[in-house]
Amino acid sequence: QVQLVESGGGLVQAGGSLRLSCVVSGSIFSAMGWYRQAPGKQRELVATITSGGIRDYADSVKGRFTISRDNAKNAVYLQMNSLKPEDTAVYYCKAGYSGRYWGQGTQVTVSS
Repeated sequence: QVQLVESGGGLVQAGGSLRLSCVVSGSIFSAMGWYRQAPGKQRELVATITSGGIRDYADSVKGRFTISRDNAKNAVYLQMNSLKPEDTAVYYCKAGYSGRYWGQGTQVTVSS
């Protein structure tokens, strides 16, 4: 059974930093990523990374967020710097390309 467990969300002031973690059990996936969903909005891609380290970012987070992974731990991370109030959302970890496997979500709130 595949499980994704996220951690690291919280409340931070604008300009601050947070680091999200997602540990996957039950399978290994070549592609992993982070998505977010703000109230009243659709879920959107934040960043993805392949097992080979190829990264992709949403334009809105380029230069501020960094996605990384530890293949030995089957984990993916999202370092978020220079946070803005518009980054406030529930952040979800996704494993694989199909959209079948998601974490439970972790709340990130950025105050102005």
